[in-house]
Amino acid sequence: MERRNFLKSTAAMAAVTATGSVMASNNLPVEDKEFYEFRIYQLTGGGAKGTLKSYLTEALLPLFNKYGIKLGAFEEFDKEDPPKVYTLFVYPSSQVYFQLQKELTTNNDYLSAAKSYFELPAAKPVFERYETFLMEAFDGLPKLKFPEKNRGLFELRTYESYNEGAARRKIAMFNDEELPLFEKVKLHPVFFSKILAGKFMPALMYMLWFKDMDEREANWKVFVDSPEWKAMSTKPIYADTVSKVRRKFLTPTDYSQI
Repeated sequence: MERRNFLKSTAAMAAVTATGSVMASNNLPVEDKEFYEFRIYQLTGGGAKGTLKSYLTEALLPLFNKYGIKLGAFEEFDKEDPPKVYTLFVYPSSQVYFQLQKELTTNNDYLSAAKSYFELPAAKPVFERYETFLMEAFDGLPKLKFPEKNRGLFELRTYESYNEGAARRKIAMFNDEELPLFEKVKLHPVFFSKILAGKFMPALMYMLWFKDMDEREANWKVFVDSPEWKAMSTKPIYADTVSKVRRKFLTPTDYSQI
């Protein structure tokens, strides 16, 4: 009986050792991590891009400044038609996100600044629709890292997983091993986040910045060829964590704070 109990205890200890970092991959208190809202606006063309810019900078940004929220705004590198605008709203916490939702219906300064935008006729919409992703920052990168001024290219990546457990293991892989390697090989992180609500669930989303496409290609090659990546990518605990990768290249607008 004592031998059976010892074997059970040993097996349990091994399981904890093997998976402990995975189960603890989101341990920081929520208030210590940023909360992100990522929107993809499908514009209607014409002057829609300018109208959206005016709304974001003249109505929404002053309200953002009141709460310490940052605005990232990007366009597609390959300039697809009809155009899209990608925005990242960086909230200091999820609490600030919910505070802002109330302000959007009650703040008189904002409502006055947004009046012309809201009164646009239905026959001339700015966008067809916009997609929204609500996200929580990783423990390993709880705050957004602002790029250098020479940033010219952003890479947005979404990793889908086949179930929630696989997604947790992939997040743990980033927190425990991949993020330090990203920094080492100059895959410059902007943010890393777990998608809480949006398409492609369960999934994570992250963004990198580069000076240009040449730097991007060179630094990704260093990452893929590194002994650290070769070692971690073969660990059984990280097997089958990503079922699909979505990638988009973006450039910053002239009004982006990121």
